[in-house]
Formats: sequence, structure tokens, C-alpha cells
Amino acid sequence: MRKALIVGIDRYDYISGLTGCVHDANEVNAVLERHADGSVNFPAPRLLIGDAGNSVTRKDLKDAAKELFSHEGEIALFYFAGHGYTEDTGGYLCTTDVENGDDGLAFSELLSMAGQSKAKNKIIILDSCHSGGIGIRAAAPNLVEVHTGMTILTASAANQYAMEVPGGGAGVFTTLLVDALHGAAANLMGEVTPGSVYAHIDQSLGPWAQRPVFRTNVDQFVSLRKASAPISLSDLQAITTFFPTAGFEFKLDPAFEPERSPPSSLPPPDPAKTAAFSVLQRYVKVNLVRPVDAPHMWHAAMQNKSCKLTVLGEHYRRLVEDKLI
Repeated sequence: MRKALIVGIDRYDYISGLTGCVHDANEVNAVLERHADGSVNFPAPRLLIGDAGNSVTRKDLKDAAKELFSHEGEIALFYFAGHGYTEDTGGYLCTTDVENGDDGLAFSELLSMAGQSKAKNKIIILDSCHSGGIGIRAAAPNLVEVHTGMTILTASAANQYAMEVPGGGAGVFTTLLVDALHGAAANLMGEVTPGSVYAHIDQSLGPWAQRPVFRTNVDQFVSLRKASAPISLSDLQAITTFFPTAGFEFKLDPAFEPERSPPSSLPPPDPAKTAAFSVLQRYVKVNLVRPVDAPHMWHAAMQNKSCKLTVLGEHYRRLVEDKLI
């Protein structure tokens, strides 16, 4: 069972409102609900929206978080977009009814609920100002609390604000998060993990913008969503057929190339070889294979040269060889 609670709050009764959090929550809900092939990923995520016609009180948020972390399934995922607040005693997620900030849901309460959860993977994603303070103990700021099976991903560091996309209407962090889930952070099997999401966001923001925070205490990453794979599984599994050992060079000749410029003295294309060459070309497109001593695969074939695996290709060859793919 994969369970998700997604919260977006624009409406605040006593502090300044926001404009993009409801939009962001809806975007996250839409991308998480199903895999790229249309199959169910997180069945019917629970969506809490604070807008002109709806509010999300502290009690609403706490009760929903309790219910989320009470199950014993594969993933319990908590996403929040809204105001964040911090002071010397810790940080808070601000709900519609907060007056001062410290009357919101405390980071420590959320961590306590997640820490006690029997779900195998507890994932907390926060797009709010100061959200990087979650897990930091006020009395011991050099210590960070991350329970076993827990992963935390936040929009900004404890002392930073979470920014909106220029023009407003969406958060920078969540825009990158949604892009990552759609496939920008997918591996060659289409799997998107918390680690790959962070890597995508971290690289996209650069050193001078808000800095995302990533904390985890897991023995292996879980897949958050399966995007469209850039290469078929059958092609990927065939890599050891072409390259049976590390460092192996696959010999090419003109019969691999299906096209000729008439008149041509070259031998005719060999159907079996051109079929193999088509697979090799698909490997090239996803950086698994490169020609040896030739600028392109066409030149390698026409000049009787060879091709070999890239570093990434060797990685996937080992995965196939070890029956991990």
C-alpha cells in the first residue's frame, strides 16, 4: 500500500496569504496518483486544500498526518506547501488558523508521528520557508533527527525562504519536483527515487539560490513513480549479449549500416546486422555506447571500427549480468 497526504494552503485568516500553494498541491497530486503508463501509483491521495472556500486548521492537519502515518504499507508520503515559521524552540507548518506561527503544527510533532509509523518508508516533502529546520534539535543544533526508514526533502535551508517562480503562481521547488516526477529525474528504467529527485532539484537551483535540504536514513531508495523509460527493458537486458565482459569492444563493418549512397562498391546490408545496429544506436542515444576512434556510429561501421560501453553502460551491463534488471 502506498499512501499520500498532500496539503496546499493559500488562505490564512490572520497572516498574509499565498498564491501558489494550492496550485502546487494539485500538481503534486496529479503526478503522484498514476505512473506514466496510467497504472495506479498512490491510490486516491488525500488532498487538503486551503483556498477561498476551504480552510485547513491545525487540527485538520494533525489528524490527517496521524491517519497517514498509522498504516503499515510500503510508503507514507507527506507533502506540504504553505507558510513555514521558525523560532529558537523549533519550526512549524502554518495552517489557515495560525495567528503567530508557533501555533501551527510543530516540526517535532510531525517527526514524532512519522518516527512511530510502521510504514516501511516515511517520506516528508516540505515546500515552505525555513523547512530545512525539520529534524534539527533546538537544544543541539548540530544533531539531526531522522528515524529509520525516513526521508526528508525540503525546499530551503532552515534560515532561507522558499521562492516562487517569477510571475508567481507556483513554487520554484515544487515546479522542479513535479518535473523530476514526470521523468526529469528518472533512470533508464523510468524509476524516480527521492535521491534522484533531490539531485535534479539541487543541480537546477545552483549555488546562489535557495538550497534544498535532503536527509535520509534508509537502506535503499524506494521508487516514487515510474516515468516513461527512455529505452525498452528488452533492449536494456540485451546489453550483455552485445558486451559480454567489461571493456569488450563490439566489432562493426559496413554490413551493419542499412543505407548506401549509390553507386556503392560496399557489400549489401545484412538484415541481422542492421537489426543489431539499430539496438546499438538506441544505446548511443541514452549514453550507454560510444564509437571507438570515430565521431559517429556510421563512421565506425563504414571504417570497420568498433563501439564500446560508456561508464554508464558498464554500470547497466553489471546490473543485467547480476540479474538486478
